[in-house]
Amino acid sequence: MSPTEWAAVGLTLRLALVSTVILMLLGTPLAWWLSRRRGLHIAFIEALVALPLVLPPTVLGFYLLIALAPDALPGQVWQQLTGDQLAFSFSALVIGSVIYSLPFVVQPLQQAFRAVPASSLAAAATLGATPADQFRSVVLPLCRRSLLVAAALGFAHTVGEFGVVLMIGGNIPGETQVLSIALYDHVEAMDYGSAHRLALGLVLFSLTLLVLLYRDRGWRLGR
Repeated sequence: MSPTEWAAVGLTLRLALVSTVILMLLGTPLAWWLSRRRGLHIAFIEALVALPLVLPPTVLGFYLLIALAPDALPGQVWQQLTGDQLAFSFSALVIGSVIYSLPFVVQPLQQAFRAVPASSLAAAATLGATPADQFRSVVLPLCRRSLLVAAALGFAHTVGEFGVVLMIGGNIPGETQVLSIALYDHVEAMDYGSAHRLALGLVLFSLTLLVLLYRDRGWRLGR
C-alpha cells in the first residue's frame, strides 16, 4: 500500500474510534430514555434518530455542509472558539459520522433496554437503589453484550461511510480522505488493482465483524 493509502487507513480508524466513543456516550442515555417513555413526541424523536437509515447520505451531508459553513452560526461559533474552519476538517467528519451512525447504536440498545425485566428494577428499588444505581448495577450488566454490539456496529458503519464524509470533509489526503474516498479515487482513476485491494480489505473487515456478532444470538438480553 502507498503512504497515502496508509494515511487513509489511519484516518479512518481514528475517525471510527472517536465517533464510536461519542456515539456510546450520547447513544446509551438516549436509548435508555427512549425505552422508558411512550407518546407521539417520543415517536417523533425515534423517527428523527432513525432518519439516516432512509435518508440519502448526500442529503444529510448537504445540510450538514450548510450548517458547518463559515457563514452559518455553528461554523462561526467554532471558528471563533478554535480559529479553524469547521467544514472540510476532521471535526466535521466526526460530527457527520456521529449523526449518520447514531441509529446503529441507539436502536439495538433501545431494544435491549426494553427487554430488561421490570421485576429486576423493582427489586433493586426495594433495596434502596436510585434510578442511576439501577441503571448502573442492573441494566448495564444485563445489556453488556448489547453495548458491545452497538459499539461494533457504530464503529463498522463509520468505517464504511462515503456520501456524508465526502460532502462535509471533501477529499484532502492526510486530513479528510478516509478509505471509502480513497477507493473512489482509485476507481475514478481506473486504477482497479488498488481499488480491489481496498475494497477487499473493507469486505473482509465487515464480514469478520458481522460473523463475530452473529455467532452468539444471546446478545439482546446480555446472556
